Amino acid sequence: MSAVEDQIHRELVRTAAGALPDASGIAELVREADPLRPPDAVFRSVAAIQAQLDGLGVLEPLLRDPDVTDVMVNGPGPVWVERRGRLVETPVVLDRTQIELLVERIVAPLGKRADPVHALVDGRLADGSRVHVVVPPLAVDGPCITIRRFSVQAIGLERLAAPPVAALLRWAVRSRCNVVVSGATGSGKTTLLNALAADVPAGERIITVEDAAELRLSAPHVVRLESRPASPDGVGEVTIRDLVRNALRMRPDRLLVGEVRGPEALDLLTAMNTGHDGSLSTVHANGVDDAVRRLETLVLMAGVGLPAAAVREQLGSAVDLVAHLERSSDGTRRVVEVAEIDLGDEGSPVVRPVARGDQMVAARRVTGRRAVRS
Repeated sequence: MSAVEDQIHRELVRTAAGALPDASGIAELVREADPLRPPDAVFRSVAAIQAQLDGLGVLEPLLRDPDVTDVMVNGPGPVWVERRGRLVETPVVLDRTQIELLVERIVAPLGKRADPVHALVDGRLADGSRVHVVVPPLAVDGPCITIRRFSVQAIGLERLAAPPVAALLRWAVRSRCNVVVSGATGSGKTTLLNALAADVPAGERIITVEDAAELRLSAPHVVRLESRPASPDGVGEVTIRDLVRNALRMRPDRLLVGEVRGPEALDLLTAMNTGHDGSLSTVHANGVDDAVRRLETLVLMAGVGLPAAAVREQLGSAVDLVAHLERSSDGTRRVVEVAEIDLGDEGSPVVRPVARGDQMVAARRVTGRRAVRS
């Protein structure tokens, strides 16, 4: 883009409230900025500015690619994507000015700022994709943008788990078991949560609580809640914990928490233990045992003074199943282990494997409140 085009684009991104000007309005701005510009050059300038104003400009083709799940801008240089589970360098190369324009285009509609004081920005694009921005001085080599693309294609349980494991998980949801999905970043936790929620009976009221709204449920009665960070002035923050507490006052049949990563774990376990059976959530962990320990740690972060023994007892009686996902070297995401969480004789959670890989490893057994094994 020329200096005039760059100036007009920046001004429109900064000041436009609501609808942007059409082609004739942009042409008038170009002629005001450069009265001697020939008509054909004005036409080209309008086209260039509109291309930048339409979505995210040069990133749009990557975001429209159905095989792309993540788009990564690592400062000036080539743009990387994750395509079919593998990181790939694309032919798209951006300089610092282009990245700064993209950052403005992303944060302006969110009502946020990206500057040295507010160097970290989280948000959601219009299509539901999750976006994270880091700018200098925190991003040493220039502004960085990471977009987790929202997929409109629903993925069934059979794509993520072997038939007997998928049947077990489907039965667990329909039987109102409390299920926690664990896995590393990008392992498919939200995808599995979507697939599990698809088996919730149609007549039930589902309330979802998320940091960034990613769940897309086809159920007829869904209420979606999304947390809100503090404004640049430090006010107006609404945390996941606030939303979980309020969701319990909204008569949920099912409570879905997109991810527990802090003290809201206490409120979720309390809900599971006080009649809100059938709750679903995810947690970052390296395995089933790690997921249980991490949940315990997160509950202790609530700072309410509960002794560790009481936390373990609550955890053992609240969670019924943990399903752990992993992403293989070829990019495939699969459920690699399912375990039952039971309350042991000493009042601590006991992890008993139900399935590993494609095989069931236990016979039916009745424990706690319901038969978890099949």
